[in-house]
Amino acid sequence: MMADGYSGEITEMGGAEELIGVSEMADDAGIAEPDMTEFREERDFRAKEVEGLSQGQIVWRRFMHHRAAVVSLVALVLVVILASTSIGWGPIPHWWKWSYATTLVAQPNQAPTLAWPLFSGRGFTFALGEFPFGADQLGYDNFARVMRGIQQTLVVILIMGVLTTVIGTVLGAVAGYYRGWIESVIMRFTDLMITLPIILVTAVLGFVFGAHGVLIVGTCLGLLSWTGLARLVRAEFLSLREREFVDAAKVAGASDMRIIFKHILPNAIGVIVVNMTLVMSGGILAEAALSFLGFGIQYPDVSLGSLISEYQTAMLSGQPWLFIWPGVFIILIVLCLNFVGDGLRDAFDPRQRRIPKARDLRKPTVEGPMVEADGQAPGGVTAS
Repeated sequence: MMADGYSGEITEMGGAEELIGVSEMADDAGIAEPDMTEFREERDFRAKEVEGLSQGQIVWRRFMHHRAAVVSLVALVLVVILASTSIGWGPIPHWWKWSYATTLVAQPNQAPTLAWPLFSGRGFTFALGEFPFGADQLGYDNFARVMRGIQQTLVVILIMGVLTTVIGTVLGAVAGYYRGWIESVIMRFTDLMITLPIILVTAVLGFVFGAHGVLIVGTCLGLLSWTGLARLVRAEFLSLREREFVDAAKVAGASDMRIIFKHILPNAIGVIVVNMTLVMSGGILAEAALSFLGFGIQYPDVSLGSLISEYQTAMLSGQPWLFIWPGVFIILIVLCLNFVGDGLRDAFDPRQRRIPKARDLRKPTVEGPMVEADGQAPGGVTAS
């Protein structure tokens, strides 16, 4: 456990204070004390559940209890592996035979050859075929182009996430810790940045500098998307700076930078991580909107947004697969990031309590049988 008084410890230990407070209120009101058996059992269960575990192990266990987040994380990893290995990415070799930049590899307007089990009339067989996502009017393999679009989109949101996290965390931490005129200047600048339309400013910057690659798009989005995180980090620091472990660090002679980044920042890491996942999911939609308007990643390179922009008329021309597959992967990645962020929020928030099930509250005795939470052994026999 951290020596600086991680807030999760205080909340977990707060059950005893709540129990005492309820009992005192009952005595003052002259009413019978309520039955606190279930409360004690839940408190003991939560204390035993994290006994002997580090903070990282506690967060990981809570995250693994969030089934939607775990499934989403697995799905996101599979998408990244598929996009990285299929057409190759940097030093990663490829196993797919067609390239995203080569035309006339297929017949124009080739229909998809992907065979789904039970939906293709072939029983339980699954086959990719020559062109699983079909091909466009120029003979481009749509599968290779979609995989390339996923790669470029992931690079954009990664650059955006790093810039947003660094800028928002530093400015929010400095404003929340020092307060005074420093806080006023930073927060007024933040309010000014909030009023700027991200998509419009990014489009103008891309037009002015004549650059439409992943680097300029990700950088512009990151430089304009940190405002929400800065306000959240500032609020956390305003609360944490008044805690006892901060006073102890000041008395011990720690510098301001050490207090900010060594003592207070680890206690606000949950807010930062969760916000980063949400910003990245929003970045996918922002990049798609920019590419759809023609200001994002441009030909000959592709992204998921540029594919949707290029094939926006395919639905009306009898080739819906060209438009559907990029949209499917955009929705899938955004949903996965949102569910992972939701799971991280529950994992990092010490106020989140997992309600124990009946079998969790059963406690074995030394010599006797398994005892239920209500004091009865299985079968209805009262335990002595």
